[in-house]
Amino acid sequence: MADYSSIQEKILNIRSGEIKLKENILYFLNQIERNKDLNAFNFVFADCLDQSEMIENKIREGKNGKLAGAVIAVKDVIAVKDKPLTCSSEILSKYTSIYNATVVEKLIQEDAIIIGKTNCDEFAMGSSNENSAFGRVLNPVNKEFVPGGSSGGSAVAVAANLCDAALGSDTGGSIRQPASFCGIFGLKPTYGKVSRYGLTAFASSFDSIGAFSKCTSDLALITEVISGHDIKDSTSANIVNQLFDLSFSNKLKIGLPKEYFSDDIDKDVMETIQAKIQELKANGFEIIEISLPHTEYAIAAYYILTTAEASANLARFDGVRYTRRAKEFHDLEEMYSRTRSEGFGDEVKRRIMLGTYVLSSGYYDAYYKKAQKVRRLIQNDFMNAFAEVDLILTPTSPFTAFKLGEKSSNPLQMYLSDIYTTSANLAGIPGMNIPVGKDSSGLPIGLQALANQFEEERILQFSNYLEQNILKRTEL
Repeated sequence: MADYSSIQEKILNIRSGEIKLKENILYFLNQIERNKDLNAFNFVFADCLDQSEMIENKIREGKNGKLAGAVIAVKDVIAVKDKPLTCSSEILSKYTSIYNATVVEKLIQEDAIIIGKTNCDEFAMGSSNENSAFGRVLNPVNKEFVPGGSSGGSAVAVAANLCDAALGSDTGGSIRQPASFCGIFGLKPTYGKVSRYGLTAFASSFDSIGAFSKCTSDLALITEVISGHDIKDSTSANIVNQLFDLSFSNKLKIGLPKEYFSDDIDKDVMETIQAKIQELKANGFEIIEISLPHTEYAIAAYYILTTAEASANLARFDGVRYTRRAKEFHDLEEMYSRTRSEGFGDEVKRRIMLGTYVLSSGYYDAYYKKAQKVRRLIQNDFMNAFAEVDLILTPTSPFTAFKLGEKSSNPLQMYLSDIYTTSANLAGIPGMNIPVGKDSSGLPIGLQALANQFEEERILQFSNYLEQNILKRTEL
């Protein structure tokens, strides 16, 4: 199979005859089979080979879509018509989607090929991809370590070269953190920029669909395709979709929030990030220290609000309509109870219980209402910061990937893995992981770039500049 560095280059190679699309798809199917131990996929769609000849002909005739021949994996919380939609949960083990999510429909319209559904933390609840009914996912850089979560399967699929790109969902860092742990690019768009129609809801006011890729240009291309207003999603922003221009002429003013550069950061992570910041300074970027004073409350506010929304959203999985049902029960109440007890995993049950508690009478004002007020304060912090700077840079995670099982017995410690990513979801702003190096053990380190709402282009321009001028891209 011929080498190519981006989806656009791949299309040119197919047009010239250097790549046969069917052979390319077979290559990825064989790669998935050879790397089954990574457990990145819940389902693989071998029938995607049937589309190869039609799309190859369209490319040769110049009638192809933007993603023609791109082999893309989709997180198993996003609906693909006539394919399983399990959310990596036992409770949906027998469910097949009857429609396409809007993002999937848009990919197909641009001639992308969906190769399968990727493993994830159950109902997207987790930071390590160890909470799945299909078993844990392994980091391809070092199989003793987690890939990050909840979109770990999608991140691994891209990092291990099992597909060209992948879709994931990000509720509190679930694209950016696994992208950081696996050493690839991952973008969480502004809330509302990408339709959530067909995404199984975890926390409806936080969830965003985004992409993983090996380069900035592919990330920009996929985000272009999947973005835009959707009448099927009432939270979809009514804005004209943009075509991203990655050319970069003006040096940006960059803010470094002092709350994100504490002594708690791993030494290798801090040194790598600081080295890149110094290179940016040397290249003419203005770097200033800023403050996001309510950062310390982000994790608490995030878990109060998201568990509350999860409690409400997951109430629909009761064994009555389309989930699996407990086999033995005496009455309706016991049917509900047994179905949910048998179908949900421990982490999902934990979050439902927490959410139900903070919404309960006597605690709503003390927890939920107060967390909503904190959310507004955090959003105001970012709005004030972006009045002063163009971009904010932080580590994506204070540490690199941790070992399998290392944090499983301590949920609070696991929740703190998202300490640098949750604020973007609380504020509804876009955020991106850019791989910038490796630690002394060879594990990837990620830099997080944050921008004001609907300024994805600025992040992508910066990432492309960094990728082309400062970073040395290496193979995993």
